[in-house]
Amino acid sequence: MDVVRRAAVVAQGLAGPARRKRPNREAVFDMVRQLRCVQLDPISVVARSHRLVLWSRLGPYDVADVDALLFGERRLFEYWAHAASIVLTQDYPIHRLRMRDYARGDDLWDRRVRDWMQQNDRLRRSVLRQLRARGPLSSRAFEDRVEASWTSTGWTNERNVERMLSFLWGQGRILVAGRSGGQKLWDLAERCLPDWTPRERLSQAQAVRRAAEISVRALGVSRAAHVREYFVPGRFPGLAEALAALERSGRIVRVDVTDGAPGPWFVHVDNLPMLGRVASGEWEPRTTLLSPFDNMIRDRKRTLELFGLDYRVEIYVPKAKRTYGYYAMPVLHGERLIGRVDSAVDRANGRLVVNAAHAEPGAHGGRRTGDAIAGALASLAEFVGASGVAVAGPVPAVWARSLR
Repeated sequence: MDVVRRAAVVAQGLAGPARRKRPNREAVFDMVRQLRCVQLDPISVVARSHRLVLWSRLGPYDVADVDALLFGERRLFEYWAHAASIVLTQDYPIHRLRMRDYARGDDLWDRRVRDWMQQNDRLRRSVLRQLRARGPLSSRAFEDRVEASWTSTGWTNERNVERMLSFLWGQGRILVAGRSGGQKLWDLAERCLPDWTPRERLSQAQAVRRAAEISVRALGVSRAAHVREYFVPGRFPGLAEALAALERSGRIVRVDVTDGAPGPWFVHVDNLPMLGRVASGEWEPRTTLLSPFDNMIRDRKRTLELFGLDYRVEIYVPKAKRTYGYYAMPVLHGERLIGRVDSAVDRANGRLVVNAAHAEPGAHGGRRTGDAIAGALASLAEFVGASGVAVAGPVPAVWARSLR
């Protein structure tokens, strides 16, 4: 499995020498294109997840480049992939299929959303009318002209304007045009997407085939179960047929994985040279930390299958019941996930605080490994604007000299 793990790490942009120069905007775009989607998450105890995902691969970069790509050049936009994510404008035809089918199904959620939007058509029309006349606008700019309030047991209860904006976003009628003070600024989709946006209408089968090819390329070496959980989970009907068609056309090929789960295993034809290099040991490993929502570990079953890491986000676990910490970031060392570091930015004192570090069984390493982890933490501190790293909690003894 070492070759499979290495291929996964390389395909995800997590190998190779550290950059000597600060990456430019084109490098940021190329990395998003390689991953194809980067999850958005509001938790910023260290930094927002999408920023961490790119830092893990690029090192410290200018976060303004992401906003420029989203809201200036518009080569990227925000939409739903496996979650709310940054996606490529060139992939608009794939996402357009979800927009077209949003809330049109027969399941309970689709019917509920559809019925609620129909009940509150006055609010819907008001939102679109105001955006057309005055957009971009934040949610606070809209009057709650609801007929029937949205009810739930969570934070969305009676947040009618936010719900309507979210559902219109799901339909592709509106998109995020910018941000101001952390608030999304919404506008009509036709004003957010550039003129060159591809508008072809894909069939379901065409969209699945295209998304499957993207996923196989991004995963390195993968089984159908892995493909199904990457990029656009829940939107792979007929995946077996799509993979068979890609295989017939020579876009993907089968490879033998004798020490892994039963196959078939696939690799994209573009990745065959890379696979040959890592199989012969020609690759340059790296040590870095991963966001809990990083593309490489988001599929928890695959993470356990390939890397032996049983990972769980403990953000929503009561403090007394946490094992690894509120924001425990897995440590990638070469092709192994060797530990977890729970950290947070102490903005008052300008420090990146390590609350605890944990080594995985059998992956303790030694002084050289500890130094590599310390280097990754120093890079992260630089990225988040901290002046240094402060260790405030327990760390494995084999790493202690490096981290203290």
